[in-house]
Amino acid sequence: MEKTDINSLFPEELSVLLKELGEPSFRSKQVFDWLHVKRVSTFDEMANIPKSTREKLNDRCEITHLVRLRKQVSAQDGTIKYLWGLSDGNAVESVLMSYEHGHSLCISSQVGCRMGCKFCASTMGGLIRNLQPSELLGQIYAAQEDAGVRVDNVVLMGIGEPLDNYDNVVKFLRLVSHPDGINIGLRHFSLSTCGLCDRIDRLAEEELPITLSVSLHAPDDESRSAIMPVNNRYNVQTLMDTCARYYAKTGRRISFEYTLVSGKNDTPEHAERLAKLVYPLHGHVNLINLNPVDGTGLSMTDHSAAEKFKQILEMRRVAVSFRRRLGTDIDAACGQLRRKGG
Repeated sequence: MEKTDINSLFPEELSVLLKELGEPSFRSKQVFDWLHVKRVSTFDEMANIPKSTREKLNDRCEITHLVRLRKQVSAQDGTIKYLWGLSDGNAVESVLMSYEHGHSLCISSQVGCRMGCKFCASTMGGLIRNLQPSELLGQIYAAQEDAGVRVDNVVLMGIGEPLDNYDNVVKFLRLVSHPDGINIGLRHFSLSTCGLCDRIDRLAEEELPITLSVSLHAPDDESRSAIMPVNNRYNVQTLMDTCARYYAKTGRRISFEYTLVSGKNDTPEHAERLAKLVYPLHGHVNLINLNPVDGTGLSMTDHSAAEKFKQILEMRRVAVSFRRRLGTDIDAACGQLRRKGG
């Protein structure tokens, strides 16, 4: 019988499990504390749990932990990129970044990705599988333990499309913010999506105070479809209508990610069209300099064109900023993460 992924269970689910094992339900809070606060790797370490209970749990369940396969530290800015080994032999990457306001961790939500965005390394090779809530949590726990710091902010912007793994990602968000667990406030979370509109509508109903980051990257269907296949399913107008509903429902300002690609989406005309889309939603545009990815055939917009693009948005009273480029020397920047060690 396949063992239960115990790190993915809520306390109430642990209570049900313990009852099935003939154990008192009050131990669920103790077990949850061992897993998510003390973060043990074996049941034998649960000192206040009777040995007989530990043996039952060990027979029925497994404790998820990630194995550090590789650690790279940027000589430029100290950014750390981890390659984590999963129990089935797959691997994903996450990136720890340090700022004046604390430490931010960019985590992966899938092994691979099937969205096919032309500028992104994470989608090369397609989707292998979704990550479980425990494996999303495990990236935080393992990074904190290895680096000896507390993660203050989490961005779901690593490998994968978070909303393509909807149920596991939402459960992860509720587990990581659980008051009896690690309890990171959800206002410290950003979730990036390429624009799965049906899932954005569902997310609006979850009442999760996260920041939604929409990977827009082009302001019209012709430009966007050329670099983002998802636009053939949900076009620009459909996406913006969905964003308007999300903003109206949650009151949370949306961040629009926009990677500047030379000759694809970086003209003054593109900037004017982008301003018309974003301004009515009071959104923030996060401009991203394209980071090099072998095999894409795409190149970065030159500095003067990028600055002109930003100035046009500012003149149209759109909130805009350039994202800091961290970890480029270790391929840890936006769009550079892969599910393998290459």
